[in-house]
Amino acid sequence: EVQLVESGGGLVQAGGSLRLSCTASGVTFDDNDVGWFRQAPGKGREGISCISSTDASTYYTDSVKGRFTISTDNAKNTAYLQMNSLKPEDTAVYFCATLRTCSDYEPEYRGQGTQVTVSS
Repeated sequence: EVQLVESGGGLVQAGGSLRLSCTASGVTFDDNDVGWFRQAPGKGREGISCISSTDASTYYTDSVKGRFTISTDNAKNTAYLQMNSLKPEDTAVYFCATLRTCSDYEPEYRGQGTQVTVSS
């Protein structure tokens, strides 16, 4: 059974930082591209970052570029999303997923998500 479990969400003031973690079982991150997504209330799912299993290339949507950093620790089978300079508009449920490729941002396996709330 494949499971992805996110942690690290919470309430933070604007300008603050959080680091999200995503630990997987039943699937290995060194064989799969990994992405982070978010969904804000009343909005659709947004793919915000991806890391390639092939060459560790990273991709970011414009709204988080320069503020968020994606990484993986294959020995721990864990992916991370370091989020700095957080803004109220970053408030959302964040979840990780394995992807077929970073080019299509189509989740294969995903976690339940963790809530991030940024106060102004």
